[in-house]
Amino acid sequence: MNTLHEVISAAGLKKTALGHFNISNLEGLWAIFRAGQMVGVPVIVGLSEGERDFVGIRQAVALVKSIREEYQYPIFINADHTYSVERVKEAIDAGFDSVIFDGAQLSFEENCARTKECVVYAREKNLGTLIEGELGYIGTSSKVLDAIPEGVKFDDASLTTPDHAEYFTDYTGVDLFAPAVGNLHGMLRSGQEPRLDIERIRAISSVVKVPLVLHGGSGGTDDDFKMAIKEGITIVHINTEIRVAFANALRTYLTANPDEIAPYKIMKTPTEAMQKVIEARLRVFSNG
Repeated sequence: MNTLHEVISAAGLKKTALGHFNISNLEGLWAIFRAGQMVGVPVIVGLSEGERDFVGIRQAVALVKSIREEYQYPIFINADHTYSVERVKEAIDAGFDSVIFDGAQLSFEENCARTKECVVYAREKNLGTLIEGELGYIGTSSKVLDAIPEGVKFDDASLTTPDHAEYFTDYTGVDLFAPAVGNLHGMLRSGQEPRLDIERIRAISSVVKVPLVLHGGSGGTDDDFKMAIKEGITIVHINTEIRVAFANALRTYLTANPDEIAPYKIMKTPTEAMQKVIEARLRVFSNG
C-alpha cells in the first residue's frame, strides 16, 4: 500500500486534494472511512491535542491502522495542531503518519527553530512520519463563531508571504506547509466566510517545494476549493462542519426518541449525518 507521502504526491500531480477530517469518537472514524469508500479516495483522520487526549493517543493510532490493515484501505492519521515540541515527539513515537507543529503564534524566528527541531527528531526516529509547519495565524477554535477571532486578519501584513514561505520551508525541511491565505478556523454564524486569496496560493506554490495544506476549510465554497486545489493545495482540513452535522442530528434524534438509551442506536443517525457531509466534500476535493 502506498505511504501518505506517495498518496499526497499523486494527488498533487492529478490536481486533486485529500480530505482531512477530525474525530472525537469512533463514530467520526467510521463516518470518514465509509465516506472515503463511497467516493473511492484516500482519507486522513485528524486529532487535535484535545481530541487526542479524549480518544487516547495510542488508541487513536491503533483504531485507524486496524481499519487500514483489515480493509487494505488508504486511511491515514494525523496529529493536528500541536503546540509544543514535546507533544510532537509524543505523536511521532505513538505512530502517527504525520504531525503538525503549529507555531503560528510564535515569532517567525522561534517558529522556524521549533519546527526544525520537530523535523530533526522525526528524521532521527525514521518512522516515516511527515512533519507539517504552519505560518500565519488563522485562529484555533473549530466551532461556530459570531465574529472573526481577535488576532486573525486578512491583510498583507498578516497573511503568509511567498518570501517567508520559501525561507520557512527551506530552513526547516518540513514535508508539508500550511499558509494563511484567507482561511479561518471555525465557521462564521453569518455563513459568509472570507474568500481565499487564490493569487497568494499560486504565488506561494510557485516558490515552495513541498505540498500545501489548507486549514480551516469548514464553510468554504466549492469554487474556492477547486481554484485553491488547482493552484497547489493538496490537503484540505474540515472539522467544524462535521461537528455541526453531528450535534444537529443528535439533538433531532433525542428530541424525537426521548426514551431511547442504547448508544449504538442513538449514534447511528449522527454518524450518517457526518458521513454525508464528508462525502460531499470529498467529491469536490477529488473533482468527482
